[in-house]
Amino acid sequence: MSYGSIIKIPFGPQHPALKEPEHFLFEVDGDIVVNVKPRIGYNHRGIEKAFERRTYIQNIYLAERICGICSDAHTTCYTQAIESLLGVEAPPRARYIRVIIAELERIHSHSLWVGIAAHEIGFDTLFMYVWRDRETVMNLFEMISGNRVHYATNTIGGVRRDIPSQMIPKVKKGLDLLEKRFKYYLNVAQTEQTILKRTENVGILKPKDAVDLCAVGPTLRASGIKNDVRADDPYAAYDEIPFHVITHDGCDVLSRIIVRCEEMLESINIIRYALEHMPEGMTRVRVPLAVPEGETVSRVEAPRGELIHYAKSNGTMKPERYKVRSPTLGNIPALCKMLLGGHVADIPIVLAGIDPCFACMDRMSFIDVKTSKKWVWTMNQLKKHTRKVK
Repeated sequence: MSYGSIIKIPFGPQHPALKEPEHFLFEVDGDIVVNVKPRIGYNHRGIEKAFERRTYIQNIYLAERICGICSDAHTTCYTQAIESLLGVEAPPRARYIRVIIAELERIHSHSLWVGIAAHEIGFDTLFMYVWRDRETVMNLFEMISGNRVHYATNTIGGVRRDIPSQMIPKVKKGLDLLEKRFKYYLNVAQTEQTILKRTENVGILKPKDAVDLCAVGPTLRASGIKNDVRADDPYAAYDEIPFHVITHDGCDVLSRIIVRCEEMLESINIIRYALEHMPEGMTRVRVPLAVPEGETVSRVEAPRGELIHYAKSNGTMKPERYKVRSPTLGNIPALCKMLLGGHVADIPIVLAGIDPCFACMDRMSFIDVKTSKKWVWTMNQLKKHTRKVK
């Protein structure tokens, strides 16, 4: 339906549907979205420049704080990058522990997201149930690492904490409870009208568009594309553990819910296998403080999708350059495509459908208004340039 005029609606940076500040400018015809322009940068923290000012050991804890929900994914990606530059490999037992923690984190992240998705469509009963059960996995994290959010498990050369045999029955007991609950939630997602009416055929992303726009993670797999770094470019112990890459061909928000619910069940199977086949031996190897000159790229399958870390070393104890490409940044073009043709009322759940983490992805660029040249600058460089202009 068209009223013959386009209305522009700003969405954010502060909005009840956004858990972090970001801005989207929607152009609507009636209540149908005809265009969307994202404007990122409201949550930029200068993490990449901060990496260059700290030692490789200090940067482990900085990487963990890129994101609270996928903190282990970032430290796994970071430590793999530095281990590649050093030419060392984590011991077999450490690689299995990395898989266990990574999959527990996937369960934690996906269950958190399912609750938020329910909240965005007004299904707060499901939100509270899922977050109640999410406490189980957070308790497992606390038992293994001493922490519920930042687990501080990874280190360069392996892991800092072991999983002793007396913990394994407790982990398995928690997994049994989670499996029962997630099967129930999967059934609810596929049968409950409260969810179906708000998510089915909403936020459509066709397979060709998903590939062309470089979508990643559950967003891509919910469009029927079988792509997962764990299977395509195995790291840690994923090449030794059998698992299925979960896909769904619905191409809508409902499919993204189903994919995440099924991935949680698959993560439980992966953890069980890892616990039962975890080799004995050391959990870390000693590494030098200075890293030889070189550059490398590290990839992992974070809960939200493909996470990429780039590192360049110059032979000192600090990196010369470090860059992070988060899954959310990769999914922004696909998100804009999903929103087109939808109703204004569907914006919150479609946006939430990619499980955005703006703190992970945010970056800033500065444009010289005289030359139209664009730079990505540090604040010190910006101050110098500002003084020259004055």
